[in-house]
Amino acid sequence: MTPKRRILIVGGGTAGWLTAAYLAKALKLAERPHLEVTLLESPDISSVGVGEGTFPTIRTTLQYLGIDESAFIRATSATLKQGIRFVDWAHAPDGRRQHSFFHPFEAPFFAEDLNLVPYWLLQDPAARAPFAEAMTLQARVAAAHRAPRRAGEAPYTAPLNYAYHFDAIKLARLLAERAAQLGVQHVQGTVSAVTLDDQGVIGHIDTDRAQRFEADLYIDCSGFRAELIGRALGSPFTSARGQLFADRALACKVPLGDEAVMESCTIATAHEAGWLWEIGLNGARGVGCVYSSSHVSDERAAEILHRYCGAGHEDLPLRSIPFAPGYREQQWVKNCVAVGLSAGFLEPLEATGLVLIEAAVGMIAEMLPHSGPMHAPARRFNELMTARFENIINFLKLHYCLSQRPEPFWRDNADPATIPERLAGLLEEWRLRPPGRFDFVLDTETFAFFNYQYILYGMGFATDLSAGRDDFPRADEAAKVFAKIQRYADRAVADLPAHRALIQQINAGR
Repeated sequence: MTPKRRILIVGGGTAGWLTAAYLAKALKLAERPHLEVTLLESPDISSVGVGEGTFPTIRTTLQYLGIDESAFIRATSATLKQGIRFVDWAHAPDGRRQHSFFHPFEAPFFAEDLNLVPYWLLQDPAARAPFAEAMTLQARVAAAHRAPRRAGEAPYTAPLNYAYHFDAIKLARLLAERAAQLGVQHVQGTVSAVTLDDQGVIGHIDTDRAQRFEADLYIDCSGFRAELIGRALGSPFTSARGQLFADRALACKVPLGDEAVMESCTIATAHEAGWLWEIGLNGARGVGCVYSSSHVSDERAAEILHRYCGAGHEDLPLRSIPFAPGYREQQWVKNCVAVGLSAGFLEPLEATGLVLIEAAVGMIAEMLPHSGPMHAPARRFNELMTARFENIINFLKLHYCLSQRPEPFWRDNADPATIPERLAGLLEEWRLRPPGRFDFVLDTETFAFFNYQYILYGMGFATDLSAGRDDFPRADEAAKVFAKIQRYADRAVADLPAHRALIQQINAGR
């Protein structure tokens, strides 16, 4: 007889319910009575809901879970996201100019035998199109407020790559429903005690409702409290504050008028000590101010946020979200593994929170041993997740350290002492060549080499290929390809529906 294997997930929210649903699906819970997955959720603790933006991988995850895309959009007030528009990051607005650039999800146009990037770099900087606009049609599509797909196309597919903006609380509810359908047991209660055995392994958990839970594997999805991995097991926290200074966020929701533009991208606008996010939901705008408490007061951050929201919104209630940027190098300790905020959090930029959950739960599902000690995969899991966090720190730091803004926050970010060694080395190389695929190990990366290209060249970074100009003799041919991309963009803008119209159509059930 196959021995019973029990998994207890502590904490709900997006992390807990996505983990529960994914494991139930991957482990074929309904077909294997010897497996048991239970989620313990406290009714007294609300979800933080920091991130309402996603990465394109979420489409694959939702499809894998068997969640209908239109039903997901309706249930979570979701809209489509094609990337991020960065405003005022390269330099502060001076009244005459305001710099912005786009980081699309779509990879640059690829020709089998012609790499366009060197030819763009060799063009006159004063006359060439912005990098994202030159290399992909998605920048133009998003700027025109068009959707990346048509209504009649198959779910989760589209001519252009995309993710979503959504209400995080509503997503957790939807995932909870799906997890229950897949066989996950849901129990309410708040952890009151965690008991370790003489080997330092979690023996059992007690709750405020006089319940006791014993499991083979405990998954800590308790958020910033890190109830199991931090408080009970004492896994050390590695701070990233020396590289990433933001440690606070203020968030609010602003009603979206019927005639207002519905963006299909996140807007990230830099301010004196951080940045503001704007996320378009169906019926509202999620707006937040991310900042460093070492560089600006909470009161000043609230002023910045209210000013951004505009007249008539001065009294909007603000939710304060303090966070410590960093992660736990040991995220799997003995019979406990942390997923989500309990494992670490860097900041909302580039929507990495949910993609880290996806990466963690995918590895857990694949690595979980069928017998023997549950901690067998811990070493490999910790290596991969630590590398992923470190690489994300590099990518996020890239956005800050290239800025020419004069405020202390931005000058501190440009200080070489705050730039990770690996990133500093790559930047030196990239002054003479563009980022390439051999710069990164895919299994530990969230972002591809072309994502780095979009940020580098959007921020005005100079890669000098002038000494090798003769090595790129196909400028006329490249110019024709650049012109073709612009024609494709013209056609896409004309053919694709308005983003608002598509979302309205989906919500009307058509």
